[in-house]
Amino acid sequence: MKLDLSSLRSIKAFADDFKALSLPLNILINNAGIMFTPFELSQDGHEMQFATNHLGHFYLTNLLLDTMKETAKASGIEGRIVNLSSIAHRYPYRKGIKFDHMNDKKSYNDKMAYGQSKLANILHANELSRRLREEGANISVNSVHPGVIMTNLMRHSTLLMNILRIFTCVIWKNVPQGAATTCYVALHPDLKGVSGKYFVDCNECKPSKLARKEALGKKLWDFSNQLIKESKNM
Repeated sequence: MKLDLSSLRSIKAFADDFKALSLPLNILINNAGIMFTPFELSQDGHEMQFATNHLGHFYLTNLLLDTMKETAKASGIEGRIVNLSSIAHRYPYRKGIKFDHMNDKKSYNDKMAYGQSKLANILHANELSRRLREEGANISVNSVHPGVIMTNLMRHSTLLMNILRIFTCVIWKNVPQGAATTCYVALHPDLKGVSGKYFVDCNECKPSKLARKEALGKKLWDFSNQLIKESKNM
């Protein structure tokens, strides 16, 4: 099914079409992403890396959440949501999320903007996990770093990535290896009931200090909802 994670209109259309099929939804893996892109605004007017890597997944998850809750309740099987983050979440802008200057072209840095979006993935997962626990929903939410993988994701920084690969070749993964942690968190029975955690190489890992700030996660949640609301009113 067609889906453009940088477009809120596309996401809404996808969610409506999916729900019209009346299918169950057990697992949601938020995997779309762009990396180190030149400054650009999405069609909704948001910085493109933040729009695609975080806001699109945030909106999609919210639209599909009731279906996941219904599936988990009807089947008795835990639903699982997995956000693909990155080790780059440790290298965002100084305060983590540029709430007041998200679309400022002059201060834009493609590497830190990517780190900001990956930090947002973890904060989103943690805050959603907290909310679902309070609600008593049978759904876990976790985030993962899949590893350093040579894919088309690197297309905006080919020279830099090729140089880095020469000196860090032993840590690079192929695509199946890169998918392993995501599949583990989404499927392994040992992780039943485990939620609000961050995983690297199929092991729980402590994310950055910013990623563990509950207040920052709550602020990002409200900020994201406000951006979506404003975009829908445009």
